[in-house]
Amino acid sequence: MSRHLMIHCIAFGLSACLAAAQPALRVEPAQPQGSQALAEQTRSGVISDYLSAWQSMGSALEQNRPELLDRDFVGSAKDELSSTIAQQASLGMRSRYRDDAHDIRFVFYSPDGLSIELTDDAEYEFQVYARDKLQAAQRMHARYVVILTPGAARWSVRVLQASPQE
Repeated sequence: MSRHLMIHCIAFGLSACLAAAQPALRVEPAQPQGSQALAEQTRSGVISDYLSAWQSMGSALEQNRPELLDRDFVGSAKDELSSTIAQQASLGMRSRYRDDAHDIRFVFYSPDGLSIELTDDAEYEFQVYARDKLQAAQRMHARYVVILTPGAARWSVRVLQASPQE
């Protein structure tokens, strides 16, 4: 097999693996309350940044490194997640999230453009490890109320509140 063809096969395989790792996404048509219309560029940016925040959260919780939250979280969301990381690290534990699906609905876009509220019916697998040994694993379905605020280059999660669903 030529070297060129082998490189394309490897690249295709990696992209297929990365695509498989992406959660399923459904977004209801954006018609949030508020006096400002939600532009498609803003909608796309919010969704991308929100999904990126889930990846940052997962990495931070798995590695017990709260600084990994800095890019995507601010305010109470960052404070609560940092506290959770500190608690689990002090117990010699870590947790792993694998988000499988997000069903996002835009609820409110503030007239001044400084906050967006959305709900997310998320499905994910949650695992708890103690000293690198799996202690528990559970499939979860929860509704999140999320408030994002714009930063210099991206939207940050300011509030992330979950209520488990049956």
